[in-house]
Amino acid sequence: MKNDHNPEMNKNLQPEIPSRDLTKAEEQIMQVLWRLDKSLVHGILNELPEPRPAYNTVSTIIRILEQKGFVGHKAYGRTHEYFPLVSKQEYRRRYFRNMISNYFGNSYPSLASYFTREENLSLKELEEIRGLIDKEIKTKKVKP
Repeated sequence: MKNDHNPEMNKNLQPEIPSRDLTKAEEQIMQVLWRLDKSLVHGILNELPEPRPAYNTVSTIIRILEQKGFVGHKAYGRTHEYFPLVSKQEYRRRYFRNMISNYFGNSYPSLASYFTREENLSLKELEEIRGLIDKEIKTKKVKP
């Protein structure tokens, strides 16, 4: 099976995000692939923290990620080079939306309340967040 890895994909197209969630181990592998852009199993293994899993374990997780639609590969004989099919930004967007839905009832004000009350943010952090929000409000007011 041939997969063409094209990092210059049309930015206007929204890639299809697989609906299945990643396990902790799968997400750890994806973090490495997102950072490296493409790699052989050995390269991924070398980027994992100690104690590293076995080569076969990493290989199995990558095959699962392929089945889930998160990873593709190019074959060079018996060697496979793996690459992400889903960008980190797109996965983060879906993951965050699911978190908002599952834990905050799709309420961004509830999320903001959680951060301001439960996370013990410093005054500086709160002011930075307010600055970002104020800037976004101004931007949206200018747009028709």
